[in-house]
Amino acid sequence: MKEGPSIAAIAALIGDPARANMLDALMSGRALTAGELAAEAGISPQTASGHLAKLREAGLVLVTSQGRHRYFRLSGPDIAQVLEGLMGIAARTGRTRTRTGPRDPAMRTARLCYDHLAGEWGVRLFDAFVAHGQLASDGEAASLTDQGRRFFAAEGIDMAELDRSRRPLCRACLDWSERRPHLAGALGKAVLDLALRRGYLRRVGENRTLAVTPPGQRALMTWCEEPGGRRLRAVP
Repeated sequence: MKEGPSIAAIAALIGDPARANMLDALMSGRALTAGELAAEAGISPQTASGHLAKLREAGLVLVTSQGRHRYFRLSGPDIAQVLEGLMGIAARTGRTRTRTGPRDPAMRTARLCYDHLAGEWGVRLFDAFVAHGQLASDGEAASLTDQGRRFFAAEGIDMAELDRSRRPLCRACLDWSERRPHLAGALGKAVLDLALRRGYLRRVGENRTLAVTPPGQRALMTWCEEPGGRRLRAVP
């Protein structure tokens, strides 16, 4: 039999339930220890170490040593995008036992997709950016418009720094629960960082859930509803 393409080996690694659970835990963007990942996967620390060695060898995760601990993280945002896409495919093709996306309503509302905003608010903002002319999108790809460049620069995002990044500036990432795109890429990260810095969003515990604060609710609704996008002011 002819050997399959390189994606076969990667798919086999991701497809193992224990490894899939550990990779999902790393979608929060945080670096976790082998013990923490073992608990997420429901396996012994010894078994987790074997799985993590395979993921590291394949380049899916990176490890950093600090003191007595070794911290694992995804090797890049492209890994998170693949995982989110696979979750969406599983939901679309009926390979889930429950409704699409996470069971927790809070996680469905707003969550991290590695380093950008996902969930209902992620999709809502993406739609608003397109409707207001900051982004151009055909539903599968996204690009920043001149109007968008001015808007995000006025918000305090360093567009020159984003231009120097090796990452794609804009990407349309298929949302796992909403099955519609949210904003990824360097700009998606910058928008999330802005919302966290201004207090519109805050992290909840150690998982991927994000909470929209009362000032954030007002600010993000204004951002979504104002034609052309009115500039958001920082939360005092």
